[in-house]
Amino acid sequence: MSKPGFSAGAGEALGAPALAMAATFLAFGAAVREAGLELPWALGAAWLIYGMPGQLVLLQFSTPGTPGAGLVAAVAAATAANARFLPMAVALTPWLGARRRWLALPFIAITPWAAAMRRLPLLPGAERLGWFLGFGLASWLVAGAATVAGHLAAPWLGPAARAALLFTNPLYFALLLALNLKLPEHGRMARLSVLGGVLATPVALLLPPAWALLGAGLLGGSGAFLLERWLGRAR
Repeated sequence: MSKPGFSAGAGEALGAPALAMAATFLAFGAAVREAGLELPWALGAAWLIYGMPGQLVLLQFSTPGTPGAGLVAAVAAATAANARFLPMAVALTPWLGARRRWLALPFIAITPWAAAMRRLPLLPGAERLGWFLGFGLASWLVAGAATVAGHLAAPWLGPAARAALLFTNPLYFALLLALNLKLPEHGRMARLSVLGGVLATPVALLLPPAWALLGAGLLGGSGAFLLERWLGRAR
């Protein structure tokens, strides 16, 4: 693992990505306290689930008094909400080399993945795994620290403030994705994928929370793939 790559990755994480992630996890920590759950639960969910849709679904099913709440239902719902990590890991794996790439598994989340898919192709092969581990570990630690801060600051964060903070990271990711579409190596398929995701968003409103993101993503991505094939044949 390259030490320069690790340092560079950590340095890039501790900028705009860290601010966006910290805002979202701050809101999550406050929401956990509002639900009556303790700080260890909040930190465990943040570090072990490490995906905001899955964390929020887990919180919903774990809140005392919620209909259908229970350990099995909570774990199943959180797993379904974070099922998107599987195709993300498949897309990322070829850039991490063959040796010790399993070290990257705990840090695969939307912000590190989006940054890695943009930066790794530009780095020497020997630095790629180190860069991702540096970026991922720094982001992971920021997420934990922000969760603790949010749990402690919950009395001063109302529902409107939590909602605004919660959407900071998705907004940052959307802007990063839009920037990536300008890169020459991203062709028509990337643009169609974004368009498919936008058009499929209303589907998420019709599905249960645990399946909303997965269902909309599957529909939008499949539609983009089929449209790309059709356009390719039409040329």
